[in-house]
Amino acid sequence: MDMFVQFNRKSIDDRQVDTLIGLSKGLVADGQVNQSEAEFLKNWLVQNRQATESPIITNLLNKVGAMLEDGVLDDEESAELLKVLYKVSGEPSEFGELAHTATLPVNDPMPQVEFEGSTFVFTGICAFGTRTDCQKVVEDLGGFNIANVTKKLNYLVLGSYVTDSWAHETFGRKIEKAMAYRDSGIPLAIITEEHWAKSGGSSVDSAGR
Repeated sequence: MDMFVQFNRKSIDDRQVDTLIGLSKGLVADGQVNQSEAEFLKNWLVQNRQATESPIITNLLNKVGAMLEDGVLDDEESAELLKVLYKVSGEPSEFGELAHTATLPVNDPMPQVEFEGSTFVFTGICAFGTRTDCQKVVEDLGGFNIANVTKKLNYLVLGSYVTDSWAHETFGRKIEKAMAYRDSGIPLAIITEEHWAKSGGSSVDSAGR
C-alpha cells in the first residue's frame, strides 16, 4: 500500500511539473511577465501545492508570493521572475544558462561556512527560498547580514540562478568587488548557494519550504 501511494505521488508530481513547464513556456513567450500573469501563476501554484511534494512548485510559490506580497509586481521583480521561468521552461534566453561551479569565481576549495559572528551578502536569484528567507537562516545561526560588499564581509553567497553572463548582470559589480578584496588578501570567501545550504543544514531546509 505504501509503495502504491509513493508511486501515485510521483505520478502526480511528474504531471504537475510537466504542466508547470508548459505554463512557463506560455508566460515567457513574449519576453516579459506582467502583473496579471504573475497573479495567475501564483493562483495555479497555490491550487497545486497541496497535491505535490515537488520542491520546484513549493519554491516557485514562495518566490512569487513574496513578490506579490505588497500587491504590486515591480519592474525588478518582473525581470527576476522572467529569469526563473526561463529556467523552469527550458527556453533559451538572453540571460544565459545556469552557470556551473567551474564558470563562477568561487573559492576553490570552498571553505566550511562558520555562521556564528560572520557577515553575509546574497546576490543573484536563490533557489532555496527568498532572499529574506536566506537572511533569516543566517541570523538564526548567529550570523549577520550586511547590505554591500565591504572589507568586513566574510561570505558572498552566489544564488543558484547566477548565470554564465554574471559580469554583465546587475549583481556583477558585487562579485567583481568581492574578487578584488579577496585577491588583495582580505579573508573574504565567494561561495555558491548550494555550499551555503549544505553548511546550514536543517535550517536551510526549513527556509526552502
